Amino acid sequence: MVLISIQPFAVKKIFLYVLALVCLSSAACFAQSSLLLVAATPYDHQMTRIQPVLTSKIASSKNVSLDVVNRWMADLRAIPYGFTPQWKTPAEVQVGPVADCKGKAVALYQKMQAAGAQGVKLVIGKRTSLSRKTHAWLEWNTGAGNYVLDPTINWNAYRAEQVGNGNYVPLYAYSGARKYRAAASGLYAQN
Repeated sequence: MVLISIQPFAVKKIFLYVLALVCLSSAACFAQSSLLLVAATPYDHQMTRIQPVLTSKIASSKNVSLDVVNRWMADLRAIPYGFTPQWKTPAEVQVGPVADCKGKAVALYQKMQAAGAQGVKLVIGKRTSLSRKTHAWLEWNTGAGNYVLDPTINWNAYRAEQVGNGNYVPLYAYSGARKYRAAASGLYAQN
């Protein structure tokens, strides 16, 4: 006598299949990588010129308006782009004829620190997940939401959820004396 199973798949296999589908469908939820506090980053030696800006004392906490930040971004965006291998200080950005993403981001960081903005990070990462070179911008975490501040490309601040998956992929970040590595940066650090 031959017994034929009505159930073509074992319950275990079905469960594993459903679990795999759930995990893959939720992968998009992990697009925003978290930042892990680290003792050092590969960019530390380059940051010595701007270390005083990063570690300067924040002015007394004030409510910095988005309109003011957008005005600062527009002023920096108006400076023509010109790559320099060295990180420029904010003073060099203001008097120079050109500035790159590093200089503009540091200049905006200094303005925000001087105005008392809290939750500001200087980020080094990829402009898009397909970018071959790194880019620098700021992330600003406020009670009203999280913003991406890129005075090299954008005239205004964008809410983090507006930039879309695959854009502004952080690798490392600096905030004051703290240094961070993105939890998912291993994939990009190899490229």
